[in-house]
Amino acid sequence: MKNKKIVPVILSGGFGKRLWPLSRAMYPKQLQTLMSGKSLLQETVLRVTGLEFHNPVIICNDEHRFIVAQQLSEIGVNPSAIILEPHGRNTAPATMAAVACVKNLLES
Repeated sequence: MKNKKIVPVILSGGFGKRLWPLSRAMYPKQLQTLMSGKSLLQETVLRVTGLEFHNPVIICNDEHRFIVAQQLSEIGVNPSAIILEPHGRNTAPATMAAVACVKNLLES
């Protein structure tokens, strides 16, 4: 049997409307540092690192791309891909984009 790795896909969309005023459109809750000194995104990514995992695929809003890349760099994670959503649309389009990305990743 072939040794297979899990490809984590992390949906990091949204603008944090429910956590206002702490969270703002340009700095939503998943990018906020809360209790651990790491953001919710960083904590999530760290949960899916290790020998059994490929580097993660991250889906985020286009406006958050630089913050997401910076936060991943801060924890030493090089993502397989960062997929940018021009507009938040629900999870179905993001999921389909992730499926296509992972398919290409595994075929290469």
